Amino acid sequence: MNSLPLPELPSLDGDTHTAVRQLLSSPLTPARLKQFSRSHVFPLTAPGSVTFVWIGEADHVRLLRWILGGVDRLEFQRVPGTPLWLLNVAVKDGGRFEYKLGVEHQGHEQWHLDPLNKARAGDPYGENSVCRTYGYAQPKWSMPQGSPAGAILPFQVDSAVFGETREEQVYLPAGYDPEQAYPLLVIHDGADFVTYADLSTSLDNLIASATIPPVIAALVQTRDRLGEYARGHRHARYVVNDLLPTLQATYRLSDRVEDRILVGASLGAVASLATVFRYPGIFGGAVLQSGSFILDEGKLEGRPHPVFRKVARLVKAVKRAPSMPSFRAFVSSGELEGLASENEALARLLQDNGVSVLFKSAWDGHHWHNWRDQLRDGLVWVLDSDSS
Repeated sequence: MNSLPLPELPSLDGDTHTAVRQLLSSPLTPARLKQFSRSHVFPLTAPGSVTFVWIGEADHVRLLRWILGGVDRLEFQRVPGTPLWLLNVAVKDGGRFEYKLGVEHQGHEQWHLDPLNKARAGDPYGENSVCRTYGYAQPKWSMPQGSPAGAILPFQVDSAVFGETREEQVYLPAGYDPEQAYPLLVIHDGADFVTYADLSTSLDNLIASATIPPVIAALVQTRDRLGEYARGHRHARYVVNDLLPTLQATYRLSDRVEDRILVGASLGAVASLATVFRYPGIFGGAVLQSGSFILDEGKLEGRPHPVFRKVARLVKAVKRAPSMPSFRAFVSSGELEGLASENEALARLLQDNGVSVLFKSAWDGHHWHNWRDQLRDGLVWVLDSDSS
């Protein structure tokens, strides 16, 4: 096989262009392709761009990105006469997104993880490949640092609200002292935060470095997120009337309102806002990450599920309230999310109504690692802790 010219592609950056041209400078034997795949980190990143590579036989190869509330499809181009496929994408530095590859044979497309990319991220539906753009790095405080480890223990709550015994979990910090009073975090989908967002490691490190004080965290996990979290009447009663008294009877908690914090992502953020709004004076802070909030009811047209109408009614009640509870709110989102603008609008709404708000966004999507990466800033803000 002779050396072949590069196909017409959106501008490859210089290093990527050189790497691909060197690969094509002599016949593409299986050994040379294998060496190429071993000698680079994929996708190939550069300031402002990323180049994806796939090697194999197919009719079409597509990049499937989970952004803007749907699946974005971008076509790879094949280097003529070779099994090498390339796709160059303009990106924002310091960010990330999750994706799969759609490989089509004879009209049938199958979705795959990127075999050249070892970076993965999980969620309750499975795993995705992760594109980390130029300058992105996972926060060190979310990775094992040898910090003393807290304990995660089972915790039962006899719920009068739901008429059942609920199996929750509780995180106790390293060196837990039953005679000491601790701030409380109520973390919606807490078990998922542990599994997919490195929660226990992050808490261990943030506590060990004195970035946040030692805390007790109730890890709330419901079997019916859509039904229970949207609008949140019964769930809020459960948190305030069942969960909180059971925790107070079992552990010594700080009696300061400012030391009781709600945390949630997506519909968990909706449940957190519903609880702090409906029970003023119980919680002094809320970390609201990528909330499924609907402030513009015109957006309901593209979201037929009744859960969004319930959320819209909650936001309407917040808008109409003559006053808001006094609390600190951290509101975050990913710029690649379908409701990114809604979260920013919610932050402005809360701030305009007297809530102490910090809003942050990242070039990321509706993903657990986005919520992990912004957790430190959220906890520091709502706990009013000094940054280390």
